Amino acid sequence: MLTRNSSDVIVIGAGVIGAACAFYAARAGLAVTVVDRGSVAGGTTGAGEGNLLVSDKGPGPELELALLSAGLWRELAGLLPEGIEYELKGGLVVASGEAGMRALRDFAAGQAKAGVTAQEVSADRVRELEPCLARGLPGGFLYPQDAQVMPALAAAHLLRAAGERVRVRLGEEVVGLLTGSAGEVRGVRTAAGEIRAPHVVNAAGTWGGRLARIAGVELPVLPRRGFVLVTEPLPRVVRHKVYAADYVADVASGSAALQTSPVVEGTPAGPVLIGASRERVGFDRTLSTEVVRRLAAGATALFPVLATVRAMRAYAGFRPYLPDHLPAIGPDPRVPGLLHACGHEGAGIGLAPATGLIIAACLAGGEQPFDIRPFRPERFDPPVP
Repeated sequence: MLTRNSSDVIVIGAGVIGAACAFYAARAGLAVTVVDRGSVAGGTTGAGEGNLLVSDKGPGPELELALLSAGLWRELAGLLPEGIEYELKGGLVVASGEAGMRALRDFAAGQAKAGVTAQEVSADRVRELEPCLARGLPGGFLYPQDAQVMPALAAAHLLRAAGERVRVRLGEEVVGLLTGSAGEVRGVRTAAGEIRAPHVVNAAGTWGGRLARIAGVELPVLPRRGFVLVTEPLPRVVRHKVYAADYVADVASGSAALQTSPVVEGTPAGPVLIGASRERVGFDRTLSTEVVRRLAAGATALFPVLATVRAMRAYAGFRPYLPDHLPAIGPDPRVPGLLHACGHEGAGIGLAPATGLIIAACLAGGEQPFDIRPFRPERFDPPVP
């Protein structure tokens, strides 16, 4: 039964991951309290571009998660209001030279065996798909399964669609975990008081490591900063999500140093979004003119027409990074009743539905869609001698 101070499960975090966990848990018949120290989508979700990608993932557990989520997002698009701006527009990955094309062919061949649709695009065809692209590119690969949503609205509508089984408490920071005599979860303590539940889900995004420490365990989530440039509203200059082949390597890199690779996409509202940058500088939001310069240069190299367009703003966000680039999803055996759903880095919006489905199955005893052991939260613990 859902009351103000008790429920079946508490989800900490009202971003898209927490919203998906709440949505699927409610669908499984559970009463859910969602707690966030800020607002809905006030963290990483609100700073995201809304990418739902399979194109940047090689074969493995993250790609399994992405393919499942791609199907679930299509279902959700029919359930949630059109305002989430779901668009199955496809992704176009372009090479700058023949060596890049060979690398893309090898990458796509591996993906195809895992269920990804990837279509090689010739130099002539690539400009048919994107007429404003720079001339002289040797070609690329089209990924029709790539899509986009408006992430903040998607999170809000997931919470709303969950119905009366979900209560949302905003502006309440979790400061402690309530436990029983055997260390099992009994709820959380916030500045406003106690909330009781036998299960707690850590969906705190970039702050997931801090939440884990409050629970007495280690989860090495670190912030990885990225900037996005937003142009003035334009006609549909960019039809797909378009990015250079080296973006895939940057996503997979563990380097703390600044990395940039051009990623350009239009939006239904008109502005063009320009990324992508990655660096580990803590929670420093200071505007970096070097990053902005690199993003602008990369975007205009791909789309020369953007050289005459005004950038209206730039903003920063923090991706929740884990060292092996896989999220932590599922029960934490170190604290009975504690589950984690964090560490998705820049893929959280795309991976949210599958994550929520997995968490709901853990809570309700349902069957998992595939082997979730690669995501186990305790995998970073030192081996027992």
